[in-house]
Amino acid sequence: MKKSMVTLWFFAVMIFVSCAQNEQNEVESPQQPVFTAELLVEDLQIPWGMVMLPDGSLLISEKSGEVLLFKDGEKTEIQGVPEVYVRGQGGLLDLELHPNFAENKWVYMSYASEEGPEKGGHTAIARARMNGNQFTDLQVLYKAGPNTTKGQHFGSRIEFDDNGYLYFTIGERGERDVNPQDLSRDGGKIYRLHDDGRIPADNPFVNTAGALPAIYTYGNRNPQGMIKHPETGEIWIHEHGPRGGDEINIAIPGRNYGWPLVTYGINYSGTPITDKTEMEGMEPPIHYWVPSIAPSGMCAVTSERYPGWKGSLLVGSLSFQYLERLEMDGRRVLRREKLLEDIGRVRNVRQGPDGLIYVAVEGKGIYRLNPKS
Repeated sequence: MKKSMVTLWFFAVMIFVSCAQNEQNEVESPQQPVFTAELLVEDLQIPWGMVMLPDGSLLISEKSGEVLLFKDGEKTEIQGVPEVYVRGQGGLLDLELHPNFAENKWVYMSYASEEGPEKGGHTAIARARMNGNQFTDLQVLYKAGPNTTKGQHFGSRIEFDDNGYLYFTIGERGERDVNPQDLSRDGGKIYRLHDDGRIPADNPFVNTAGALPAIYTYGNRNPQGMIKHPETGEIWIHEHGPRGGDEINIAIPGRNYGWPLVTYGINYSGTPITDKTEMEGMEPPIHYWVPSIAPSGMCAVTSERYPGWKGSLLVGSLSFQYLERLEMDGRRVLRREKLLEDIGRVRNVRQGPDGLIYVAVEGKGIYRLNPKS
């Protein structure tokens, strides 16, 4: 292709991305904050995952490989954590409790693992029973492969649905032209298992020759947010786009979410990936961000503690270092609001059993948003 044609193509894509940005709701700052932010857990580096235990204590994963229990104002390191491959974006990632944790004590973890014959690592899912300050009965439920020494796009979030199925995400590991569209390869997908690691008989690709039977959706890029929608029970995710084109998607079994064949983003160099934002047979996002906010962590607000927030989504922004509130009408974003401006890289956000919001910020710790009276 001649240089002049490449130039015209580039500017056409940039105009398209600019128009796409204008179609999205602009993010606003709040007129009157409805909370004060209290630094509850100090001195954390990259608090990737966090869950609230029935007694009100917090279980927190540090990407470097530690799980910490925060209880009565003190942090205690949990023993028995699996060996973690720390490279680039890989390390100890998400945590989730079994729906019947109070009875069975199962804690689920996603992490980068070196297990396998190849050098490097890939995302693994394991569970262990919490016994005081110790993990016991460690079981690896899924290990993606093949390993690679690349440091990009491990994912990964974990969630359970109302029927007790376990969902998890794995990023495409920097192999965008290989992994996301290939059902025989791990990466760039959402997966579904029974809680003990068995493959559900009705998974969409169980009877597809050559496909990995744990796959639930494909064509995903690097999902780092996942929730069970509190009203519909659907599994919602958000995923990183490249330069522009972060997305919120609803996981529908067997669907292709398009990466890298369709996207609202461009390469980090500024060159185009594709001129297509939709294609027959590919599921469109319900929302996209241009420019990218680099979303990490997500929760749906069901609490009445914060006036006007019930029904909203909260999403952390790594790039712009704030917490974003998306006011929703069903699947439609009505309004975007910027909270905790310049607080730092927001890695995760959770609503606790107490109805309060907890926000994990890199290099600082866990903040609790205390409603103003």
